[in-house]
Amino acid sequence: MVFHYGEKHQSKGDGPKEILLLTRKHDLVHLLKRNKPVIPKSINEVSINWLSEILEAEVVRAQPMQIGQGIGLMGDIFRVELQYREVTPGQPDSVVVKLPSSFEENRTQGVDLGMFESEVRFYNELAKDATVGIPDVYFAEIKTGTADFVVVMEDLSHLEMVDQSTGMNFEQATGAVEVLASIHAVWWDRVQVPDMEWIPTMVGPRIEFVDQLLAQIFPVFAQGFEQYLPKGGLEIYELFAGNYLKLTTAIASRSPWTLAHQDYRVENLMFGPPGSGQVAVLDWQGIGRGPGAYDLAYILGGSMVTELRRRHEKDLVSAYHERLLEHGVKGYSREQLWEDYAHAHLLGGIAVPLLSGGSMDLSNERGLQLIATMAARHTTAALDHDGLARLKKIAG
Repeated sequence: MVFHYGEKHQSKGDGPKEILLLTRKHDLVHLLKRNKPVIPKSINEVSINWLSEILEAEVVRAQPMQIGQGIGLMGDIFRVELQYREVTPGQPDSVVVKLPSSFEENRTQGVDLGMFESEVRFYNELAKDATVGIPDVYFAEIKTGTADFVVVMEDLSHLEMVDQSTGMNFEQATGAVEVLASIHAVWWDRVQVPDMEWIPTMVGPRIEFVDQLLAQIFPVFAQGFEQYLPKGGLEIYELFAGNYLKLTTAIASRSPWTLAHQDYRVENLMFGPPGSGQVAVLDWQGIGRGPGAYDLAYILGGSMVTELRRRHEKDLVSAYHERLLEHGVKGYSREQLWEDYAHAHLLGGIAVPLLSGGSMDLSNERGLQLIATMAARHTTAALDHDGLARLKKIAG
């Protein structure tokens, strides 16, 4: 599908109507009843007229192509190549457009958990405060309480993506933890304020909802994934499933809170050329308020091959801590970080494989392999840090 100059388009839906008539190649006549650009229902409504409005430049051609297709995606993502009537410095040659998932189940989950609204509000209200790691966003809007949303951001296809199963190398991992610390430092011990109350906490309704599910899906997970776990791994999952709320509350109270990404893994990152240290962080729909060690344990525990993680773990945790200090974080020792990091391997790294593996279609070979890899790596990391003993102590 290609939108060409000369197209006539009228927006549909409940939002304000707009008609853009391109009468001659050099004339653009706007007939508007306009507050904000309407939210497109699908990529078919991302027209040259709509793009011209949000980019504030006359787009004469737009060619979309779907990208990023895979399991567990809460949105449909498209790369859109652009041509303009007049080329000026700074105009993007292409953008990435994120729209609601075409799968009803994913849309419903995104609304119920507030994920779509969290991502839009993050880009509109918080992203400007971070100095690194956040892609430029040209437009983000949502109809509150629904799955009607759109995010238009810079195209980062020139950066490198890394497969979860392959995992990061040491240089990529160093960049990932340093950018993470730079982002965490912005909101370190400053998220318990009225302006950020809309962001879920790690001990809020989301985890109460999850707590009710875990005991139900544990038997399904055990049947499908026990064979992939290290010795002692299934016991960790069984204790975890029966004590999730208690465990999360105890660990979340250990250290100062910040803005946590909560899905900080390699497939949500993009890396610049070797030596650049550049890392872009995507998918901010699951943000929460809680310990920064949650994200740190999640990226190192699940997005590195186990032997590489073991070899470089102390250096990487130190790199994260040093970057926190460089950005002005005080009163948080490396020793406390290490303990928080050890405990945090009992959080998302255990919860995500359990939730995903206990409810997924096991005939999905790529999905099965991804969850098996994550479960094995995260459980091994938890055991490496005396996770079973820590879990038993908290569970009582």
